[in-house]
Amino acid sequence: MKKALKGKKKSESLIHHSDRGVQYCSKEYILLLQKEHIQISMTQENHCYENAHAERINGILKQEFNLGVTFNTEQQALSAVCSAIKTYNQKRPHYALNLKTPDQVYFQKVA
Repeated sequence: MKKALKGKKKSESLIHHSDRGVQYCSKEYILLLQKEHIQISMTQENHCYENAHAERINGILKQEFNLGVTFNTEQQALSAVCSAIKTYNQKRPHYALNLKTPDQVYFQKVA
């Protein structure tokens, strides 16, 4: 966390969301977040499956779109993430959506 905070701008508003792992609930960690004025968000107690959907998407992005690598620059990482998310939402059919993309389903419901 300390390494990540080195690049944080003073005016930047951040939210830190985590499960209730012992490392995230430690007094030292909480004090660091508070000192940096970072809003703390945690899953509800005893809800171990609360983050399952987000973790599944993170896994897909890392495995299918090769986002589990180390990038040379922040711009390369940002470009790769934006491209992966666009493909995931606009071009990648999902079995759970009857082989439609999330965008197709979303805009069909909005129309």
